[in-house]
Amino acid sequence: MTDPAIKVENASLAYRLSRLGSGTAKEYVIQLMKRQVKYEQLWALRDVSFTVNSGEVLGVVGPNGSGKSTLMKMLARVLPPTAGRVVVRGSVAPMIELGAGFNTELTGHENIIMYGTLLGRSPDTMRQRAEGIAEWANLTGYMDVPLRSYSSGMLARLGFSVATDTEPDVLIVDEVLSVGDAAFQQKSGERMRTMIEDGASVVLVSHNLPTVRDIADRAIWLDRGKIMLDGDPDMVVDAYEESVV
Repeated sequence: MTDPAIKVENASLAYRLSRLGSGTAKEYVIQLMKRQVKYEQLWALRDVSFTVNSGEVLGVVGPNGSGKSTLMKMLARVLPPTAGRVVVRGSVAPMIELGAGFNTELTGHENIIMYGTLLGRSPDTMRQRAEGIAEWANLTGYMDVPLRSYSSGMLARLGFSVATDTEPDVLIVDEVLSVGDAAFQQKSGERMRTMIEDGASVVLVSHNLPTVRDIADRAIWLDRGKIMLDGDPDMVVDAYEESVV
């Protein structure tokens, strides 16, 4: 039997929050030096377990603050779990917070190389691919312009083009289809569908429930860091919708 592309076993993730006895920066530094700053753990995910098989599309639904984005960052190898185990096999294309690694003082061409390198690709590969990436994003004439001059839509197009300029084994998607104008959404949706048809395993987070029903083979409903339901997308989305009525 083939090993799953993603295997999450009893994974939990906690953020460390400080609790100050005073409100000024000076007093905080003094408390920190004296080791008097108190911390508490905020559990974003608790005992989460699931698998995603090769070529399977998993939809993730749930309210804001349920742990969806934390889960995506954990699968993208950005955040390690506090407890449990997360195994992601093969190359990963993370489409979360597109352009978060951009430097607005650098040009579009420089950012393509830098962002691609942050995603694990070699600088030489990114230099060779830069022209094609810019052309797909319809930004060929803006490659020598600093990113501070780009609109939010241009940034989204460039970020998506860099992130998807590969043939990943696993695709991590966090609300990407909701950014940009209608033409960009259609174009990005088509590229995603091509990746799915080519056998990429996909984890898709979306508040657009019809999209989850349409694309996903399976879905999970997250709430307060725990999986409430895992199964058929229609069943999971129906249960989630009933809970928020």
